[in-house]
Amino acid sequence: MKKLILILTAVLLSVGVAYADKYTLKRENLPQQAREMLDEYFPKAKVAMIKVDKHLLKKTDYDVKLVNGTKIKFNNAGRWTSIDCRDRAVPDAIIPRAIREYVTKNFEGVKITEIERKLKGFEIELDNGLELTFDTFGNFKSMNMDK
Repeated sequence: MKKLILILTAVLLSVGVAYADKYTLKRENLPQQAREMLDEYFPKAKVAMIKVDKHLLKKTDYDVKLVNGTKIKFNNAGRWTSIDCRDRAVPDAIIPRAIREYVTKNFEGVKITEIERKLKGFEIELDNGLELTFDTFGNFKSMNMDK
């Protein structure tokens, strides 16, 4: 009985270690699409940390933190799922055109500081604390105050 418990404990520990988070600074650990996105939209930014989060079904997420404080999350394929630039503007080319146009028209002089890709659209946060929700085509759906 003691051997069985010892074996089960060893197996559980080895599985836990196999799926533990891994931290690195090497861009090479990111999927090609994620590296290309960083090179195109954040060319001068240095990587402070990359967290490689492996899940049981071989799904892997990547959390990248840049030295300037920007946080970018990528899915298994290297497609961004969220970008948080804190007090700086998210690069315009990343934001769908319909969303950019809506914000420019209705919130003149306000920056989009955060964008998150959801199943049914996008959520953005403006530097004035407003959170806006859009569908997948960039049509406005709702607005909330952040704080």
